[in-house]
Amino acid sequence: MLMTKLRAKPVLASVLGLGLAAAAPAQAQEPIEIGAIYILSGVVSTYGEFAQNGANLAVEEINENGGVLGRPLEITFEDSQLQAQTAIQAMRKLVYQDQVDVLMGLDSSGVATGVVPVVPELQTPFIITHAATPDATGKLCNEWTYRISVNINQNVKAAAIMADESGAQSWTTVGPDYAFGHQSWEFFQKYLSELNPEATFSGSPSFPSLGTEDFTPFINTVIDAQPDGVFLSIWGGDLVNFTRQATDLGFFEQDFEVIMSLGAATEVLHALGDQMPTGITVGTRYWYDGPENAVNDAFVKAYREAYGKVPSYNAQNAYAAVYAYKNAIEKAGSVDKAAIRKALSGMTFQAPMDEVHFRKGDNQAVVGPVYGVTAENPDEEIRKLEPMRIFDGASVTPPVSETGCKLGG
Repeated sequence: MLMTKLRAKPVLASVLGLGLAAAAPAQAQEPIEIGAIYILSGVVSTYGEFAQNGANLAVEEINENGGVLGRPLEITFEDSQLQAQTAIQAMRKLVYQDQVDVLMGLDSSGVATGVVPVVPELQTPFIITHAATPDATGKLCNEWTYRISVNINQNVKAAAIMADESGAQSWTTVGPDYAFGHQSWEFFQKYLSELNPEATFSGSPSFPSLGTEDFTPFINTVIDAQPDGVFLSIWGGDLVNFTRQATDLGFFEQDFEVIMSLGAATEVLHALGDQMPTGITVGTRYWYDGPENAVNDAFVKAYREAYGKVPSYNAQNAYAAVYAYKNAIEKAGSVDKAAIRKALSGMTFQAPMDEVHFRKGDNQAVVGPVYGVTAENPDEEIRKLEPMRIFDGASVTPPVSETGCKLGG
């Protein structure tokens, strides 16, 4: 039995092919409560929808197999509305009013920088599943906050490797005008300069506001400049709109390399369909057809059967976070919050994306992104990545000493 509240979408056990008998012992006990905060409204709400799907699927599977410590999981979703203060209020409600045992979520780096400093006040374990600012497990780190997903350092280090291998020398960017866009460009310059000291970077990069409707001036600026390469960190609905407008303006016909750091997010690929140009280098934090392990095979199969589409990285991250809590609670032997927090530290477990390790010292998962080149895909409604490259987490994760985190350990 799936136990969920508010905006969660139920997943039928019959769809997953799981029996009800195994869940019976768990249902006699009080549920273990998970609180989740995602973007559930507005132009990028599909990210929240995919996260809900992934989390619900994990809860369903776990409950149908006896729960955790003989108790069922129950999950409550709140809408961050892409605002830090709203997310903080939602977290306080979940902890003090709904009395959840653990927390997860967040889609925006800007929201995360406001939320993470408040987490110690709540004395509740919190796993970030999407927001990528390195500050969350860097200078703002705390013992209660973990991140299971790829952060900006990891994603952009891989992008810089791809950029170096392209041979392009002069680069510019188009990125969102908040922490994620600016930090992505900062780290892209840092990592590419280390790989290629001869690389040059535009002194007038473009940072349109989140939610920009007309990207024409930014597209024309890049075309007029004629760099060797363009690094795009815009994401979600903005990337969909940018891509459509850029196609109409001949952007992808120019003689420069294009790297989209989140162009292979399936939320974007589903929205664009065959409007996504082929031959473009795109990145994502998980690719459903990449990992070769039994956990991923089962996850993709169950997700397809439940929702009729392939899972996104946000779905996988939320799914993996629920299982991370399952493992931590079982390791702790209780739902004591401090015990769960300690159990997460240094924990390694198998997720669909790969083996996930929460590094002691900053609580960042040592995981890597996926990059590939868009290609026609007659078997799916979205582009495939061919060739595709999965980066090893250890090769793109900076040492704790460079993160600014002072947790120790």
